[in-house]
Amino acid sequence: MTAISREHPRSSFRFTHAQSVALVFGCTLLGAAAQILMKSGAGGFSTANLAAIVTNVSLFGGYVLYGISTVLLILALRDGELSLLYPIVSLSYVWVTVLSVMIFQEKLNLYKILGVSTIVIGVAVLGRNGKR
Repeated sequence: MTAISREHPRSSFRFTHAQSVALVFGCTLLGAAAQILMKSGAGGFSTANLAAIVTNVSLFGGYVLYGISTVLLILALRDGELSLLYPIVSLSYVWVTVLSVMIFQEKLNLYKILGVSTIVIGVAVLGRNGKR
């Protein structure tokens, strides 16, 4: 028996099309939350030194959320269509914009509204073309 034949068989669990889409959608929310945590953490110190960065809870939490999001994205992409799923990742820009307005009181202008609207419309159009 060769080393190759002794390997464990691949897991038979697979995500459905809808599960892959939902997983990527969840990744966009985690990614947006990670970015908000990192911005919050970045305001917590005046000089960027390694000790301050490593011990900053908000920054660390943001990096953890990014890591979780990355692992989930890999799992979703394994079973889904890249051309459909990856554009959904752009929804992170939408969530970050909304959260920035809500949490940091950032101002929206016409260009931001048009950009966010374009992303949402683009994802919706791609999603319609991706239906089987």
